[in-house]
Formats: sequence, C-alpha cells, structure tokens
Amino acid sequence: MGSDLTGSDLKGRCLCGAVTFRGQRGGDALRACHCGQCRRWSGHVWAAIGLTDLRIAGPVRWHASSDRAERGFCSQCGSALFWKARGGTETDVAAGALDAPTGLELAGHIFAADKGDYYRIADDLPTWPQEAPE
Repeated sequence: MGSDLTGSDLKGRCLCGAVTFRGQRGGDALRACHCGQCRRWSGHVWAAIGLTDLRIAGPVRWHASSDRAERGFCSQCGSALFWKARGGTETDVAAGALDAPTGLELAGHIFAADKGDYYRIADDLPTWPQEAPE
C-alpha cells in the first residue's frame, strides 16, 4: 500500500485545539478497529496509526479501558485521541485527529467479528476476525 512512510513526521490536534501532538510514524499500518470498545470510545470505527517519539501538549486525561490498554482524550472537548498498550513503545493516534496531508492509506480491518450490525465492511482490504497477525 503506497510507499513506506515509517519515520515520517505526523502531527494533529483535538477538536477544540487544546491538545496538540506530534510524532514519528511507527512500523504499523493504518487499520480500522471494529471492536466494541473502540466503537463505544469513538462513536464508530476507530482508525489509528502507531507513533513513536510522541510529544503531547495540553490537557490529556487517560482512562484504563482494560487490563491491556489505556485511552487518552482531551479533558476539555472530550476528543478520543490515543490508545496505548500497557508496556508498549508506540501510541496509536486517531487518524481523524491528524493534520492533512497524512500520506496514510487504510490497510485493513481488525476485530471484524465484533463489528456493529448497522454497517458492512464493503472494501477488499484484508480483514481479520480479531487482531492482525504479526
């Protein structure tokens, strides 16, 4: 899918602009997550990209959403912005919060077995019932 953009600089912000962030694109592809937690967190499908060397400015609050991960959001406007695995080296950032142009292209769908019943996955991208294989 497109060129390898690993290491490219990406930046973005929340809806109200109080939280800004910048980081380097990690090695993960942009994937849409259809799990119940992500849908409840974002209001629909969560598309995110892993960033390294993430620098965040502004009022971020973190919520331990499971034993495995926590999610970050703007404490002023509530924008869902970040997901990070406990002990992980990258933080996933909501693709919708990134400033354009991103140079990103959706590469697949994860947790498709948990998707909502109100939509269908209608593209030909790789789709996994749970996590994508390493």
